[in-house]
Amino acid sequence: MTRRTFAYAGTGASVFARAVSAADAPKNAILELRRIQLRNAPENQRQRNTEFLREQLAAFQRAGAGPAGAWASSIAPAGPFLLTLISYPSFGAIEQIYAKLAADAAYQKALEGFNSQPGLNYERMESSILRAFEGYPAVVPPPNDGKRPARLFEVRTYESNNTSTLRRKIKMFNDGEIGAFQRAGGQPVFFGETIAGPNQPSLTYMLSYEDLAGRDRVWKAFGADPEWQKLRSTPGLSDAEIVSNISNYLVTPLPFSGIR
Repeated sequence: MTRRTFAYAGTGASVFARAVSAADAPKNAILELRRIQLRNAPENQRQRNTEFLREQLAAFQRAGAGPAGAWASSIAPAGPFLLTLISYPSFGAIEQIYAKLAADAAYQKALEGFNSQPGLNYERMESSILRAFEGYPAVVPPPNDGKRPARLFEVRTYESNNTSTLRRKIKMFNDGEIGAFQRAGGQPVFFGETIAGPNQPSLTYMLSYEDLAGRDRVWKAFGADPEWQKLRSTPGLSDAEIVSNISNYLVTPLPFSGIR
């Protein structure tokens, strides 16, 4: 595999896999959230990457990865970009899955074809490695009968002042905030603590909605939830005390996304 090929396959994830043995693997899923930055150019980077990602996500599934998805930026700063999510049962599984990808002839052929095209396939990529919360230990795709329209997805990142306040915010999610989102109809996909990536200490989660109007209904119901109001008024748990910055963006699933 060439240096460029291996970089696209997830060098950072492989390094982490070597650093942690399977025996030490946590019970919560390990998530890789990857952003592929594009530009509007003659190479048609969006089409190139969309075609390749269809093959890549299928290869990850053949290799034994957990639920995976791919999205395009919808309402977001610094677009256009594509976003992928791959879930693994453990750090040890990451190494095993990448070994299978290296031996997958169909995937390697698709990857070589992708990398041999003229011009730039993308501007840059960056990945965050997340550990799923105790209160939501796996990626949960929203229900899909194959007939319904694609949902709208929101990715939200909360930065904390330090690792202690981040621990409190994660506990707050586990103790009731996740439940408030579920009661409001937000269809959570994942909640994860950033263990490698930018803007640490931080956590990131994804919610899905029927549409943009549905998002407004969810957040209105969430804000009015009595248990959430009680939780957020607990001393030491206000945003001013444990959250230093909140950022978010909206994405729409690509046609082949397993989470849609």
